[in-house]
Formats: sequence, C-alpha cells, structure tokens
Amino acid sequence: MPTSTDAIELSIVMPCLNEAETLAVCIDKAQGYLARSGVVGEVIIADNGSTDGSQDIARAHGARVVDVPAKGYGSALMGGIEAARGEYVIMGDADDSYDFSKLDPFVERLRAGDELVMGNRFKGGIAEGAMPPLHKYLGNPVLSWIGQVLFRSPIGDFHCGLRGFNRRSILNLHLQTTGMEFASEVVVKSTLGGLRVSEVPTTLDKDGRSRPPHLRSWRDGWRHLRFLLIFSPRWLFLIPGVVAFFVGFLGAFLLAIGPVELGDVGFDVSSQIYLAALAVVGYQAILFAILTKIYAQHEGFNIPRSRNFDRLEKRISLESGALVGLFLFLVGLGIAIWQFSVWAASGFGAQDPSSTLRTAVLAALFMMLGAQTIMAGMFLGALKVGLRRE
Repeated sequence: MPTSTDAIELSIVMPCLNEAETLAVCIDKAQGYLARSGVVGEVIIADNGSTDGSQDIARAHGARVVDVPAKGYGSALMGGIEAARGEYVIMGDADDSYDFSKLDPFVERLRAGDELVMGNRFKGGIAEGAMPPLHKYLGNPVLSWIGQVLFRSPIGDFHCGLRGFNRRSILNLHLQTTGMEFASEVVVKSTLGGLRVSEVPTTLDKDGRSRPPHLRSWRDGWRHLRFLLIFSPRWLFLIPGVVAFFVGFLGAFLLAIGPVELGDVGFDVSSQIYLAALAVVGYQAILFAILTKIYAQHEGFNIPRSRNFDRLEKRISLESGALVGLFLFLVGLGIAIWQFSVWAASGFGAQDPSSTLRTAVLAALFMMLGAQTIMAGMFLGALKVGLRRE
C-alpha cells in the first residue's frame, strides 16, 4: 500500500456487483503486479451495491472500496475513476477473465504518452469457452468494425474490458453513459477528442464465476449499436435521408408532368405516390440528422462539428423553420387551389383520374414537407431553450 506521501502513478479500478467468488484473486493479482513492477499504485473496487460481502473481501485484501449508489456498469466505473488518485487508470472486470498480473504493456504505452490504451483480445488470445460464439464471431467484430468505419478509430476490439488511460484526459471527455455502452463511449470520445489512442494484445480467460455474467447479449449489443449510431447522425439519418429525398422528390415531380418509361418499364401515378412517400421519409431523416446533432451537442456529446453545420445551426431557428415550412405549405396549397379552380371552371364535372391525381400528389407532398419543417422548427426552439443546470 502506498503511504500518504507517495505520489500514486497507477490506479487499478474494478467495477463490482456481487463478485465474491473471484474478487479476491483479481485483487491479489493486481497487488502482486504493483509489488513486482515497483509501480506506486492502488487497487480500487467500485462497488455498485453488492450484497454478497464483496466489500469486506476487498478491504481484507488491501483494496480501497468506493461505494457507487448509481446503478450501471458505466456509473460504477466513473465512480471509481473519479475517486482514483493515480495519474493513470487501468480498468478491468472483477470476474478473473483478465490477468491483472500482466499490465506491463499498458503501463509502458501510458508512460510513452498514449492517453487511451485498449486491450485487444483477438490479437492476444481468447481461451476456449471464454467468449460466446455470438460475441466472438458476430457481436464484437461487427460493432468494432462499425466503430472503425464511422469514427475512423484504430481500435480493433471496442469492447475489451481491460484498458488503461490517462485519468485527467478521460475525465475531460465528460463521459455520460451509465450502462454497458460506456465501453464504446470511451473509445468514440477519445477518438473524436484527438487523444493518443493505441492498443496492445491481451488475453481473455473463462471467468471464474458460477453464475451467469451481468452482460445481456442482445440488450447490451443494441445499446452499443444505438450509441454508435447516435454519435454518427450523418450515417444514421443524413446520407440515407438525402438519397431518399432527392430520388423521391425528383421522381414525384417528373411523374407529375406525365408518365415516364425506361425501356420496357413504365412509371405512372402509383409510382408517384410511392416516390412521394419516399421523399417525405427522406426529408424527415434529414431533419432528424440536424436535430439529433444539435441535441447531442446541447447535452455534451462531443459529436464532431463542421464549419458548414455551424453556419447552418446559426441560421436555423424556430422562426426560420416556420417561415420555410409556411412557404412550402403555401406552394402545395397554391397548387391545390389552382387544381380546384380548374375543376370549378369545368363545372365540377368528371375529370381524368390519372392527371388529377398527379397534381394532387405533388400538392400534398409540398404541404407535408411544409408541415414537417414547421414542426421541426418548433422542436428546435424547444432544444435551444436555455436551462440552468446543476
């Protein structure tokens, strides 16, 4: 144990929720590493409400227990990180699946200036039965690949539970999530924040618990995916929305003039209706992309900014949205009024259903786009209301 005058270099933090079966061996390995390496450090157990005596076991083996009342994996870890006194933090699960006696690669990279050092289980080795096939061949590789593509991250194993980081650098990221998606948030925000990120091979052993793990494959996998997508509204909403809107709008407009034939395939009113619906959905996705990005930045999520978006954000407001929406709605209403006047001039007689419907679809499309814009402007106004926060 370091004395009060020692400058602690490393804090080893383990989240804990009823880990009595494996906690002692994990702490002993961590304490053994500190003694063998000469690193001045401490072991912190961030307890999330254990009822099996884990707290007493931790204290008996020389660890410092931090009680974290807020539930969740992310909450427990943030409680431990905030309480840590070390310059560096290495976090890992207390289920004996990671070997806390072999932390040299992490410490070396942290001392070299890296601010986040991730373990990579696929490079270091996964023991038989240590990871379910669903996680090994689908969940972890797919989610890590999505993270690499969306955020240009160099990390190949987004969800490795053993990782080290510069404590101050991570606290400056203002991490928000409380559940298992905390693992993704650390990597994503570190990458977006320009931190020096690296990875080292690490091993994963079969955990020593007799009970099932806290992790729930589909629920927690979805939470990770949801987090990655929310942090990338460009790929979730904007790009699909732009494509859908322009294809739908252009197609609906051309078919309002008359039928279109491409080779042996003909497109008419029924196609126009579907294309108009596609345009509405695409436009909604574009609005969602803008609103999601503004909301995320408003709540402190460090989604990457761009000059174009900053200029757009300054120009859009409840009032500008209402004006643009009103203009679009009036265009549609004007087309509808013109169509009605033509009908009235003919003595309200029978009309050609095909040509009438073409014009009606176009009018309805403009009115729907206008209404969507007005409502989006109102929601934007609610997002931009200044609130006093604790």
